[in-house]
Amino acid sequence: MGRPATRPTKLRDGYYIEVRNKNQKSGIKIHRATKELLLRAIKEYEKTKDVIVLGKLTDGEMEAIDLAQLA
Repeated sequence: MGRPATRPTKLRDGYYIEVRNKNQKSGIKIHRATKELLLRAIKEYEKTKDVIVLGKLTDGEMEAIDLAQLA
C-alpha cells in the first residue's frame, strides 16, 4: 500500500467510451485507438451495459463526436 496519486492521470490520444452497469452512476473509461475498434467495443458492451461515448481525445482536449459520424 502506498500513497494515493495526487496528480490526475494523463489520457492517451484516441477514442473514449464510458461503460456502466445498468442503473449505476459510476463507470469505467475505455480507450480505443481507432473508430473501427471503438465501434466493435460499443457493440460488445451494449448488450449488457450502458455505454456512453465520451469523444475523441487529441492533445489533451476532448472533442465531442456523434454516433452518426462514427458509422
